[in-house]
Amino acid sequence: MKKIISIVMALAIVLSLTAVAFADGETYKVGICNYVDDASLNQIVENIQNQLAAIGEEKGVTFDVSVDNCNADATVMEQIIQNFIADEVDLMVGVATPVAMAMQADTEDNQIPVIFSAVSDPEAAGIVESNDHPGANITGTSDYLDTNAVMDLIFAQNPDAKTIGLLYDIGQDSSATPIAAAKEYLDAKGVEYKEYNGTTVPEVQLAVDSLIADGVDAVFTPSDNTIMTAELSIYESLAEAGIPHYTGADSFALNGAFLGYGVDYANLGVETANMIAQVLVDGADPAELPVMTFDNGTATINTDVCEQITGMTFDELAELFAPMCTAVKGIATAEEFE
Repeated sequence: MKKIISIVMALAIVLSLTAVAFADGETYKVGICNYVDDASLNQIVENIQNQLAAIGEEKGVTFDVSVDNCNADATVMEQIIQNFIADEVDLMVGVATPVAMAMQADTEDNQIPVIFSAVSDPEAAGIVESNDHPGANITGTSDYLDTNAVMDLIFAQNPDAKTIGLLYDIGQDSSATPIAAAKEYLDAKGVEYKEYNGTTVPEVQLAVDSLIADGVDAVFTPSDNTIMTAELSIYESLAEAGIPHYTGADSFALNGAFLGYGVDYANLGVETANMIAQVLVDGADPAELPVMTFDNGTATINTDVCEQITGMTFDELAELFAPMCTAVKGIATAEEFE
């Protein structure tokens, strides 16, 4: 009997070592499609690549990563995805909601695993059955925004605000839920709001000209990639008009907006890479791998424009906002994160 047990144990060790040897040296092909060239999404892609390189070194595997950007063009996006399929990638990564939705549709038959990143509301977009149980070949990380928290900051800084501008791209799925939440909050508070839309940088510039002419007291934008792309083109006009722009990501503040509130996009990229490794290296099933959400408690204030817009220094604003935030950080205007 002891001899049989010894044989079984020896066999188990051999099988275990064989599995390790099989994983060691393995190469995994990963295709990443970024939706648009902006500070938030670029930061995610960069951190995915860096973290995959670190995981590869740690685990003795190689991630052969291809990165492409569709620049918000649906036709280009589809071609990128079809190229990934033709290249027989082991996993696709969709950065932002439109890419995730396209990848979901294009992998229904082939069941290539998909990990998304920066999808604000995966359930509402129909990408997953639920955040806890995605239910198919797709899961990922969400940059869900606590809209009420942003609204609270607006009225903490200006309790007498009478009109709030809602600036967003009406075609961005990521904006639908937070804009609806903002309207509900403002209706309950009895505060007027006006909506301003744009689908291109010139259209966003015209929308900003309109909201300045209308004299709104503050502007809210969720994690909207179209407005993010336009931020460097509009922040000076808003600053000169003394209108604070409250937004759904720190990258807006990097590009000149008064305040960004939301997730750490560098960490979002790292955790997206960790999920990629869970699926490819550890054999996790995307259908059972819960969508990862994050604490949205960090406010990032642009130190170049905050006093011009509000008459308050960064330190005064940080003290004012601190009770409502996990952290309050300052950032200077730049095109990209260092």
